[in-house]
Amino acid sequence: MANRLAAETSPYLLQHADNPVDWFPWGDEAFSKARAEDKPIMLSVGYAACHWCHVMEHESFEDDETAALLNERFVNVKVDREERPDVDSLYMDAVVALTGQGGWPMTVFLTPEGEPFLGGTYYPPEPRHGLPSFRQVLTAVSDAYRERRSDVSRQASAIVDAVRQSAELPPSTDPLTESLLGEASRALARQFDREWGGWGGAPKFPQASTLEFLLRMHLRGDEDALPMVTQTLDAMAAGGMYDLVGGGFHRYAVDREWLVPHFEKMLYDNALLGAVYLHAWVVTGDARYRSVTEETLDYMLRELLVPEGGFSSAQDADTDGVEGLTFTWTADEGAREELLQPFEHGRSVIRGQLSDDERARLFEIREQRPKPLRDDKAITAWNGLALAALAEAGRRLERADYLDAARRLGEFILGPLSDEERLHRTFRAGEAKGTGYLEDYADAAHGLLELHVATGELRWLQEANRLARLAVELFADDERGGFYLAPADGEVLVARKKDLEDHPTPSGNSMLASVLLRLGRIYGDDELERRAVGVFRLVHGAVTRAPSAFGHALTALQFHFSLPRELAIVGPVESAVARAALESFQPNTVIAVGPSKEIPLLAGKTLVDDKPAVYVCERFACRAPVTDAEELQAG
Repeated sequence: MANRLAAETSPYLLQHADNPVDWFPWGDEAFSKARAEDKPIMLSVGYAACHWCHVMEHESFEDDETAALLNERFVNVKVDREERPDVDSLYMDAVVALTGQGGWPMTVFLTPEGEPFLGGTYYPPEPRHGLPSFRQVLTAVSDAYRERRSDVSRQASAIVDAVRQSAELPPSTDPLTESLLGEASRALARQFDREWGGWGGAPKFPQASTLEFLLRMHLRGDEDALPMVTQTLDAMAAGGMYDLVGGGFHRYAVDREWLVPHFEKMLYDNALLGAVYLHAWVVTGDARYRSVTEETLDYMLRELLVPEGGFSSAQDADTDGVEGLTFTWTADEGAREELLQPFEHGRSVIRGQLSDDERARLFEIREQRPKPLRDDKAITAWNGLALAALAEAGRRLERADYLDAARRLGEFILGPLSDEERLHRTFRAGEAKGTGYLEDYADAAHGLLELHVATGELRWLQEANRLARLAVELFADDERGGFYLAPADGEVLVARKKDLEDHPTPSGNSMLASVLLRLGRIYGDDELERRAVGVFRLVHGAVTRAPSAFGHALTALQFHFSLPRELAIVGPVESAVARAALESFQPNTVIAVGPSKEIPLLAGKTLVDDKPAVYVCERFACRAPVTDAEELQAG
């Protein structure tokens, strides 16, 4: 018999709809029952593409004996972390405070008021590797809640206080200076893996935002920055974590060498990495980077697109319950022996040079296999990242199919994912759900800004401006600066969180800061710049201590310190003079395309003798308009 999750739209929650566990979705019904029956809540948080979430489901949540214990002693709540980043972030902080580490599946025990008092991640069905069995944990927690209530209450209060304090970080009063950029770059150089590229050991994650920062430091004259970028990009694209056969990146590598992946493929990784490889191609001219960009975006369009024009969240790590089955090969399946690198169970991953014919042949073979489950809910924030990558790649690579997909995606974000004025978090099966969070507004505005530059259509710029200013209204902390994760009128949790780290995706704070800086320069609005500076004051000390965790904040900070430069383009973006103006990688230049009397940067600027014109400006002081592409390239 199906439980309450059968009425949900999240693929992750639906995966658990037939469990014998009496699951509740997050909401008032679960907390009311916990209060009425004086039972603790067992909160389980995960996501559809998560391998260990599947393992714990099969071992524990499908087990009748475990389910009976859960149903008797707890109110059981299941949350898709991608639907509720506020719930996930809050209780992940609690788990890290308790255990020193986090991850998914996340298991947290709460009082009926929602206060966490114990938690962890994966628990095995039998004691192993120093971990107690899940049933042992359940019994001990239940006994403690019944028999030592005062201890539980003290622990819950202490954890909630710790989480609240971390959410109320005071802004730094130290001056914001350009020296922060050099300090961060030098710290990244010290921490860099000189053999394999990237940062950290095993497991190793792609750090798109860090690479973007270093590309910008290269433009500032930092001689050590570009070699770190190219070595990392080359190593990641060699095969393994990068899918040489079908394009696109898996989530991370379990080793230092980017070889054996954790096989899930996430929309956000592919959107962010597609953009990094595109930028590296523009800076270096290396054709391999262009190929990786196109193969990655082609993968997204082929495997993740939903009929309404948006993109699915992810592909699973498992196929038919076997990790990596779709993406790995045995010796007799048609791949050259020298390409095969051992994985497990006699299967291998592919690394090496593939010819176009070989790639096509292996892809055809692989297409006959069953595919992993697709989490086909569309998340606004990740679709915003995809929009930025598609729009810019469509413009730079002259790919009309990318631009068409980007326009449809812009319409999708402002249509099905919007409720007239405000954004929703997710869309699936014809239904939009949940409030938009900070990153939804920030990433959508970022994508719409790129769509404006790619198409020259004013609507996208105006909508980016509207969403960014609405985000300030909904999320700003006027007292300490920066922005909360959830809106002021959203559900009240035991603490209101700010997310500041840019790993694996840019935080809503750093992305909104960069969007506000760009809009401030287009609209001549110093208040938007002041709001961005409020974010920088919150991360001031952290960006040099742990720069790889704050890559996008550093990118935005670098923009803040750059000389203001504006391009006002009047006429079609396809014109020769506009294309010449937009050709190079110039991340510190803001761009608006008109004509328009309403946009301050464009006001008073017209065609020249009926020809498209480019106005190059610094702080709104503009040189004479240019209509000749050769003159622009020479200058």
